[in-house]
Amino acid sequence: MAPGGNRGWLLRLVIAFGFAQGAVSMARPAVSYRALALGADERAIGVIAGVYALLPLFAAVPLGRRTDHGRCAPLLPVGVVLIAGGCALSGIAGSLWAMALWSGVMGLGHLCFVIGAQSLVARQSAPHEQDRNFGHFTIGASLGQLIGPVAAGALIGGHDMAGSSALALVVAGAGAAVAFTSLWRIEHSTVAEARGERRERVPVGTILRARGVPAGILISLSVLSATDILTAYLPVVGEHRGIAPSVIGVLLSLRAAATIACRLVLTPLLRLLGRTLLLTVTCLLAALLCAGIALPVPVWALGLMLVVLGFCLGVGQPLSMTTVVQAAPDEARSTALALRLTGNRLGQVAAPAAAGLIAGVAGVAAPFVMLGALLLLSSGIALRSPAGPSGGHPPAEEGNRARPLGRTAR
Repeated sequence: MAPGGNRGWLLRLVIAFGFAQGAVSMARPAVSYRALALGADERAIGVIAGVYALLPLFAAVPLGRRTDHGRCAPLLPVGVVLIAGGCALSGIAGSLWAMALWSGVMGLGHLCFVIGAQSLVARQSAPHEQDRNFGHFTIGASLGQLIGPVAAGALIGGHDMAGSSALALVVAGAGAAVAFTSLWRIEHSTVAEARGERRERVPVGTILRARGVPAGILISLSVLSATDILTAYLPVVGEHRGIAPSVIGVLLSLRAAATIACRLVLTPLLRLLGRTLLLTVTCLLAALLCAGIALPVPVWALGLMLVVLGFCLGVGQPLSMTTVVQAAPDEARSTALALRLTGNRLGQVAAPAAAGLIAGVAGVAAPFVMLGALLLLSSGIALRSPAGPSGGHPPAEEGNRARPLGRTAR
């Protein structure tokens, strides 16, 4: 089936991603609470959060290379198995080192699933559909981020914090396994077979020099780092400010709900503002709001800030995917997406580690000021990044490859 045909596969992919991401979003705060119960301090929380991204850091590009010259779908069940196993085994781990290890396994599973899924969307979407389809695809992630923290908050609490957080992790593993039910007939065989015939290997340097790829990578890194540190450190902020885990779960879910709302209206926003202005404005607002979390505001104000922040953060991921896909050579799109994910993982290693160091020296709210500075830099990069076609533009002629963003016909 040619790209742009029936989109039943996209709905099944969104459902599967929702369960997989829900398990991860439930597990991440549960890991923080269990680590705190086992005696971890802010620095140890940062290290464990960083290990989640460490194993995937070395696997992203090889997996992207493999996907460029083969099928995408096999990575999805592999990812589900690793996510489910990492969640459940984190729940029964008895030491911080073991928790860090299984957190890394969970991160590797998430990477496998995301590379396979993003490559599938890029491969099976017509060029003019990519903004829309990537936006719909990331709704699955937002749904998981909405449900996961609420489920974690409902299970974690009471006097036995170690036991309740362990239960949440085992339940998260079971939830991840549900994703298997949607992974049927998800890849078009004709597209996969045609892809298998293409064997040209594009150097990584060539991909990184393509106009639009570095900007997409940096924006994605900043947005994901913000989401990641919010998930890992808002529970720590809650502990210091006397906010119950159930309330922290609701606050994180409000942020995710706002992200879903953003992605549902992404196409009209693109028509109204264009990609460059939309990315610039949302990164700038997100920078101010992240820094504002460091202030000792009441819970209702914190909730309002997280809602607006979630809406702003909802723009960066889908548009950075489209930016990278349309800028990269046709035969290296999965590798380009993998490089984007490598940037994400670098951010997930460096940002929590830096956050842990900053929190240990300047207090638990200081990492949010660091996030504000990173998002402010991304706002400037977005302002200088090339504009490109959006989901509201008319379809490109059939058979033509979408031009890299910012290029005009010569």
